[in-house]
Amino acid sequence: MSPAVTPPSPSAASIPSSAPQSAPVAPVPAQRDPFFDNAKYLAIVLVALGHAWEPLTHGGRAAMALYLTVYAFHMPAFIVISGYFSRGFDMSPAKIKRLITGVAVPYVIFQVAYVYFQHWMDHGSPPDPLSLLNPWYLNWFLAALFIWRLTTPIWKLIRRPVPVAFTIATLAALSPEIGSDFDLQRVLQFLPFFVIGLHMKAEHFQLVRRRWVRIAAIPVFAGAIAFAYWAAPRMNSTWFYHNAAVQDLHAPLWSAPAMTLAMSGCAAVLTACFLAWVPSRTVWFTALGAGTLYGYLLHGFLIKLSRWQEWYDAYAWVRRPVGEVVVTLIAIVVMTALCTPPVRRVFRFAMEPRMEWAFRKQR
Repeated sequence: MSPAVTPPSPSAASIPSSAPQSAPVAPVPAQRDPFFDNAKYLAIVLVALGHAWEPLTHGGRAAMALYLTVYAFHMPAFIVISGYFSRGFDMSPAKIKRLITGVAVPYVIFQVAYVYFQHWMDHGSPPDPLSLLNPWYLNWFLAALFIWRLTTPIWKLIRRPVPVAFTIATLAALSPEIGSDFDLQRVLQFLPFFVIGLHMKAEHFQLVRRRWVRIAAIPVFAGAIAFAYWAAPRMNSTWFYHNAAVQDLHAPLWSAPAMTLAMSGCAAVLTACFLAWVPSRTVWFTALGAGTLYGYLLHGFLIKLSRWQEWYDAYAWVRRPVGEVVVTLIAIVVMTALCTPPVRRVFRFAMEPRMEWAFRKQR
């Protein structure tokens, strides 16, 4: 299950004397670990389910319980994996270039696309002011990922990085004056999960693959859903978005550290249970794990379209059990389709642009 390591190229001493000394040795490409691709695909499907279920939670307690359960861990799980794959980030030109082309440029493109999509759907009404400082809808994650990766050298240098990250998250929850620039509340409150992923090793993921963890995950998830069913009418679901200070939630100040630790602990347990169920072998959806960011950003258009067109209110059966099943299946199918290679080829210009013209050649 551990990530494949690219074998080192043979040294000159290991090349037979009969081989031409000028012949280059072809590097062996690193192979993707199917476990992480599987985990990313399943996590992004949970993101789609959470967005698709949200309208069903109004008056549906069972739907609300599932919604709260998914929101308790789906983004933390995705962020932990993002942190794990950011371990090699440094300030080298190659890594900065990749950060710009793979995160900053898509952020700008989708920021513009989301705003003008809303303008188009509002039938010609004036579009929202275009601002790069205020991430529109799902774009907050790209802003967060950009900031987190830029600060990676700090988290790799300081002592006790995880406690420091939790301290920052707690202080953010106590600071309503942070404002909405780059959705910093989310950036800071989700920060501990990125830092945790940044300091994880392959063997940590192997721990959750033990048989007893997979078995224990079943009652844990059942208990989480049961608790969410009880808490649904009693708890403010805004806590799970991590985008507001406790003052904005009309909660006492002591709830900031209490809820930060409680919800982080819950997210950690459910993330471990989720990863325990992730297949470690290559399966039919493994290849889709490479396209999860495509699915994440593109499905936002469909989610917003469903709200603006009031699809959930057009048919009464949608809010019944059979409708909830249909909505669930549609969300899975759509997210799966958006992660496929054909979709990635079409939108690669926006998600993974080739911008050699914008960078100086490295000597």
